[in-house]
Amino acid sequence: MTAATRSRPVAAPPQQRSAATVAGAGVAGPQQPSAATLIGSVQRAMRLLESVAEHAHGAPAKQLARETGLALPTAYHLLRTLVHEGYLRRDKGLFFLGEAAVRLGSSGAQEKRRSTIVDALAGWRDSIGVPVYYATYRDGEIEVLCVSDTPGNPAVEEWADFRETGHAHAIGQCLLAQLDEDARRDHLDRYPVRSLTPYTVRDDQALLRRLERMGRMELVVERQEYALGTVCAAVPITLGTTAATMAMSLPSHQAGRLLTAARQLQTEVGRLLGSLALSISI
Repeated sequence: MTAATRSRPVAAPPQQRSAATVAGAGVAGPQQPSAATLIGSVQRAMRLLESVAEHAHGAPAKQLARETGLALPTAYHLLRTLVHEGYLRRDKGLFFLGEAAVRLGSSGAQEKRRSTIVDALAGWRDSIGVPVYYATYRDGEIEVLCVSDTPGNPAVEEWADFRETGHAHAIGQCLLAQLDEDARRDHLDRYPVRSLTPYTVRDDQALLRRLERMGRMELVVERQEYALGTVCAAVPITLGTTAATMAMSLPSHQAGRLLTAARQLQTEVGRLLGSLALSISI
């Protein structure tokens, strides 16, 4: 890493983080093909892994198919694949987590997954020429986990706690759009809408209507709703039960290239999503 380029995981409390937030509440852009940011077979496999993890004494294929909402032939096919790869093991007709899944929880594996994300963000930062952000929604909170920027293209300064202002930045809008209605209302009960700029959505109901119109897997763009002078976009990613996003920001005088850059990021995320799947979802 040099002084000219930075790719950094974000782990400190929000008050101690700088450049950790993508500005703006979302205005949905044109809907892109879901294949660009969603690989169905990976998503279904993640759901099966999560279901197996809930059964310490194992579970049969029929039960796992029922719990995950998968057709039994599809569940069998994915289970056999996961057994072959070592993520599951089968014993007397029951499926258990395998050694490969256990290794994913080790500190070395966690560092490798983090490095995979950091390297991907740095590549997109350099190829597109924008700051790139990675965030997830876990345990009811918006978590910006990694930011990659350069002195020439700095990330947005977090002047208001991003956890509390999800209604007013593209990352938050993108993550909230992937939740169900109850989870959205729960979030807003804890972090109600408040105006940050003249362009911020005005109240909870207006935000909920916007999210409903937006759809779960649409590209989200915003203009100066979190920070004046900044425009942003966020690409939705859903794997298993994990809601995540890759996002980017630009100064408002470069707003004319926002959609082009955002679609390029969406394409790049879709191209690498298979290799990033475990890093994102576990």
